[in-house]
Amino acid sequence: MDAVPVQVNVVIETLKTQVTGFGLKLIGAILLWVIGQWLITKGVNLLAKVLKKQNIEPTLIAYVNNFLGIGLKIVLIVAILGYFGIETTSFAALLAAAGVAIGAAWGGLLANFAAGIFLVIFRPFSVGDFVCAGGVTGTVEEIGLFVTSINTIDNVRNIIGNNKIFADNIQNFTANPYRRVDLVAQLNHSVNYGEAINRLKATVSQIPNVIDHPSPEIEILEFNLAGPVLAVRPYCHNDHYWQVYFDTNKAIRETLGDAYPVPEQHYVIRQTSAI
Repeated sequence: MDAVPVQVNVVIETLKTQVTGFGLKLIGAILLWVIGQWLITKGVNLLAKVLKKQNIEPTLIAYVNNFLGIGLKIVLIVAILGYFGIETTSFAALLAAAGVAIGAAWGGLLANFAAGIFLVIFRPFSVGDFVCAGGVTGTVEEIGLFVTSINTIDNVRNIIGNNKIFADNIQNFTANPYRRVDLVAQLNHSVNYGEAINRLKATVSQIPNVIDHPSPEIEILEFNLAGPVLAVRPYCHNDHYWQVYFDTNKAIRETLGDAYPVPEQHYVIRQTSAI
């Protein structure tokens, strides 16, 4: 009769030992994850600082940091599984097989990944450039492994798949040293267009951030029923585009609004007599 309690005590002691061992391993795994995460973050940030000191392109730095961070986290997970006694070689084979299956199902995701690599290699734009890419116009905030973040002029963050960007036309407004502002000014038929052009050119040339070479272009663009239409085209750096755009509109109004007759639109009202 004494054998049964002895066996129960053995089972209880065995369970206590196993639970204690598992608990210690769980605590160790948690500590390993926290410390590993901290080391990965510190290491990636340190690498970013070193690359910045070497004047490496910010776009390339962000891409390398993302890639390295994800890779190290995968290594950390495998190390924790090995700490628990799980065969990591089998896990690696399983992970590879899962990667093939996921890759076949998520072809678009892999296409975005490949496109991201090409965006970094060919550099059609960099972080901070003002571009039109993937149907979105704005400032590039980040080029990630799979997506690119662009802030539009009205400060809305847009996340676009890299493959959509790479497969579409890309306009980089920052790549060239200057760009042209396109505006028009309507004249009346009675206006001396030569004098108007000279006065407007002198005023536009004085606008802040309008460059001298090439100089502002002001010529007759076309004619309509009201009179000649002038093309008003100053040049400036992309950072000053909207300032020059609005100031040029003001210059057109201030230069031509008071000195010349304003084109008028006439309406004829016909009344039919009652029979």
